[in-house]
Amino acid sequence: MTNRVVVTGLGVCAPNGVNLEAFRNSLENGSSGIRFHEELKNLNFSCQIAGKPNIDEVNLNDYFTNVQLKGLNSSGLVYGVIAGLDAWENAGLQKNETEPDWDSGIVFGTGILGVDKFREAVYKVDQGDVRRLGSTAVIQTMASGISAFLGGMLGAGNQVTTNSSACTTGTEALLMGYERIASGKAQRMLVGSCSDSGPYVWGGFDAMRILPNKYNDHPEAASRPMSATAAGFVPGSGAGALVLESLESALERGAHIYAEVLGGASNSGGQRNGGSMTAPNSAAVQRCITDALKNSGTTAAEIDTINGHLTATTKDPEEIKNWTEALGRKDADFPTINSFKGHFGHCLAASGSIECVGTVLQLAEQKLYGSLNCADIHPEITKHIDSSCIPQSTRDFAAKISAKASFGFGDVNACAIFKAYT
Repeated sequence: MTNRVVVTGLGVCAPNGVNLEAFRNSLENGSSGIRFHEELKNLNFSCQIAGKPNIDEVNLNDYFTNVQLKGLNSSGLVYGVIAGLDAWENAGLQKNETEPDWDSGIVFGTGILGVDKFREAVYKVDQGDVRRLGSTAVIQTMASGISAFLGGMLGAGNQVTTNSSACTTGTEALLMGYERIASGKAQRMLVGSCSDSGPYVWGGFDAMRILPNKYNDHPEAASRPMSATAAGFVPGSGAGALVLESLESALERGAHIYAEVLGGASNSGGQRNGGSMTAPNSAAVQRCITDALKNSGTTAAEIDTINGHLTATTKDPEEIKNWTEALGRKDADFPTINSFKGHFGHCLAASGSIECVGTVLQLAEQKLYGSLNCADIHPEITKHIDSSCIPQSTRDFAAKISAKASFGFGDVNACAIFKAYT
């Protein structure tokens, strides 16, 4: 790894903001994007609230042609295209209209794509109307549909692929793009992830009884990361996107640089020693963090801020303990740590990329955004770190190095290290 890698573009389609400015304002002002959904009530969900991007006022013709819009019924794909194209434009880059751009590639992940389109297709097939499926059914329901859409729109000629690692997907996509540029195999990579909305995505979690069911009348208070009264994660959806670029390329074209990516690590706990499909192996989490430090040439003492996975479940105190063990820092010596899930819930496969966008914004603007709904910090957390390490509201903060981690279903982990660019 010889090339330095920087972030030159950001795009987001999140429950608390469908463009970068709205997203930034929500994080800074502490406003929530979690809402009550009548559809979930009508379907007898226990949890009738969710974080869903409001794209009603988005002109989709700014992103799709009329041909592409015909029969389009995939919320995750729409979110991903909005975030991805916005990030590309934010980086000051143009679509390549004639020849492939051999130096630009895409890693854009998802957990499940086009579930509503797939449901529509199942009914048509069962009714014997297979010929009425339309020509876009395949690309809307294959996982790589999102990277294929973006690749064609931008004319990307380098690697174009989709990864899928549950809640770790977005952070893993960033690291995959970073490694491709750092190793000299690409100059620019659009990285990110997306997740579908709706009952067919969220229903399984409601059935598992891991979503809060007592906040249907006051949804903004439902997602409570690190709180003693946390009652489960609020399901969410959306997309986040970042343009990664070699420092040489960014400087050559005079691009605005948000932050530098120093490196990171990903691993799995193998669903052993306490790890399972739904629970992390603490040894693997700690190894992922320490490997991220090693791979990025960073020491534990240099970490100023952490944006955790911290989903507002009973696992939050265990995550904090793992950070203290991995960093060898605790009490008031611990870095500041926050979670954005109070703002928009757990956006599943999109969570890592949306939260990476927020982490980079913090560094670029030298702000630390507060964690919503955790004034009553869990007592098991304050056994390990001082309550002052958890910001309740936005404040100025001169951070140099930030860690962002995601820990997903299947006992898979990823941790990325960002540095303020000066």
